[in-house]
Amino acid sequence: MIVLSPSILTADFGNLQEEVEKAVRGGCDWLHLDIMDGHFVPNITIGPMIVKALRRYAAIPFDVHLMVENPDGLLKLYADAGADIVTVHQEASGCRHLHRTIQHIKELGLKAGCAVNPGTPVELLEPVLMDLDMVLIMTVNPGFGGQSFIPSTLHKIARLRAMAEKWKPDLLIQVDGGINAATCESVIQAGANVLVVGSAIFDGVDPEGNVRKYKALLERRED
Repeated sequence: MIVLSPSILTADFGNLQEEVEKAVRGGCDWLHLDIMDGHFVPNITIGPMIVKALRRYAAIPFDVHLMVENPDGLLKLYADAGADIVTVHQEASGCRHLHRTIQHIKELGLKAGCAVNPGTPVELLEPVLMDLDMVLIMTVNPGFGGQSFIPSTLHKIARLRAMAEKWKPDLLIQVDGGINAATCESVIQAGANVLVVGSAIFDGVDPEGNVRKYKALLERRED
C-alpha cells in the first residue's frame, strides 16, 4: 500500500480547519505537519497548540516533521498534542545522539522517523536503520513549499530501499518535495511507499477532489 500524506504547508492558513477537513473527506491516509523553527530552516510555521487544535478534526495519523535544531525538548509537546509519527533530521545540531533521540520518540509511544536532506547520504543512517520506522528523503531542500523535485534524489531512494531490504524490510520510505502526478510514479518505482504531497493537493481550488484524484491514481497502480 502506498500512503498519501498531504502536507498542510501550502494550505490556506486562514482556513486551516476547513482545509484539513477537506483533505480528510477526500480520503487521505495521514496528515503531514511541517514544524519549522527559523533556525534549522529560515521559515517558521506552526507549534504544538495548532497541532492539538487540528487533532479534533482529523482521526487519521498525524505525521509530524520536525525541521528544528533541537528536537529533543519538543518531542513530548508534540506527543501530547496528538502526533503519531515524529521525524527528526539527521543534520540537526540537536541530533548528535541520534539513537537516543529515536529511543525517546519510541518511549513516548510514537513511531520514529529520520529525515535526510538532498545533500546527505542515506548511508549515514545505516547504524540506526533497524531502530527506525520510517526514513524521509527530502526531494527538495527543506524550508518552503512549492519547490521543484530534485531528480538526483531518485538514486538515494533506490539505495535506501536496497539497505532496507537487507536490514529493515518493513521500513517506510517517505518522500517530500515536488511530489505530483508527474513525479509520483518515479519515486514509487525507486522504492518510496509514503508520498507527501503539498501544493498539488492544497492548490486553493479543491483539496478534497485533489486527494480523491491521487488516491485513485495510487489505487489503480496497486491493482
